Amino acid sequence: MSYLLIGNISALICDDCIEPLSQARIRVYLPDTRYPAINPKGIFSDLQPLSAKEVLMKADRLLAEAILDDQGNFTLSWKQEHLFTEPLELDLCLDTLPGKTGIRQPRNFHLCTAVLHWKRSINGYIGAYAYVVPSAIWNSIQGEAGAWVITGTVRQRRETGNDQPPLRVEAFNALSGKKIGTAFTNEYGRYTLRFSRKDLYHGSLQPVRQGRRNMGPDVYFRIYNNDKLVLSENESHAASPERQDLPPCSCVNLVYRSSMVKWASGHIQGWINDMKVLSGKSRKKREQLHLSNALF
Repeated sequence: MSYLLIGNISALICDDCIEPLSQARIRVYLPDTRYPAINPKGIFSDLQPLSAKEVLMKADRLLAEAILDDQGNFTLSWKQEHLFTEPLELDLCLDTLPGKTGIRQPRNFHLCTAVLHWKRSINGYIGAYAYVVPSAIWNSIQGEAGAWVITGTVRQRRETGNDQPPLRVEAFNALSGKKIGTAFTNEYGRYTLRFSRKDLYHGSLQPVRQGRRNMGPDVYFRIYNNDKLVLSENESHAASPERQDLPPCSCVNLVYRSSMVKWASGHIQGWINDMKVLSGKSRKKREQLHLSNALF
């Protein structure tokens, strides 16, 4: 008989955006009977950081380990070495963060100690486990690693009913004037942009300013439809409170006018046409004056 555990682990960037923890590792351990858990919260407990020593000390109790795929899914299997009524320990290891931003080092967390629900099958027992890292905890993990993720939607001011093409979103740090990241919208108009602390100032010293808890950027954006600029913000947009000192996990929704560049070119063309009309009137007036002088 054997055990098969399937599931998914993801994290909340913000209330309406979740990201899979691809390439993270999940481990299943036999419980440490010497130190039984006191009032365990089961599968609903929050992540608890583990030191490298704590991970090493439980290595002899490891049952199975797997790497999460691009969707955050995993499959674990092991031989029957315990009763299905016994609790198991589940741990998570983040060697890198999604997008491979921030400082790269193993970060270990205890997920839960719980008795999982198993269903009997022909070959053994099948169980499932899923966990979503709360946004506050994920924000803290990203911040400690020096990594940022900005997500949001891009919408036209007036919906046309047509499918929106992929748009290129560029973010800039008003404190340095440098571009800090580029992303493209998906079929739902959502973009996800990632960068590290080192991208904020490109090697120059980061200014220390009082009251900036996150040490984050003040951001403004530019949006392109292919090479056509459809939204052009500047440093003044980054001066608004919701754009200043962005936390490591941020949500910024953007609205653009699809005809912005067209309007600008229309104004220029209209100005040129007006100049042509005025020039034509002036030339006609000069010709009339010249004819009048010739007659008298």
